[in-house]
Amino acid sequence: MKQHKTWRVEVVYATPSRQELIEVPARPGATVEQVIQESGILNSFPEIDLSRQHVGIYGQIASLPDLVHDGDRVEIYRPLSADPKEIRKRRVKPRMGRKK
Repeated sequence: MKQHKTWRVEVVYATPSRQELIEVPARPGATVEQVIQESGILNSFPEIDLSRQHVGIYGQIASLPDLVHDGDRVEIYRPLSADPKEIRKRRVKPRMGRKK
């Protein structure tokens, strides 16, 4: 009987109060979505909505059908609570009127 090689892939998700890292065995050809499903992380964080939230591999945006590789870290990103451009504008506005 031929044995299939098993890879190790991590699935991570974090909230302001809690972080979870789950190591998942994966076979070559496994997708990001399959690994997330197999990790059980969706049971631990029912607020995760893969149809709306972005995912990535080591900080690079990925899509659910992308293939994972041995040693990958699959990240599930929380939705932004504020637009980063608007936050920067608010920080800069008070400084603009100041004189040196």
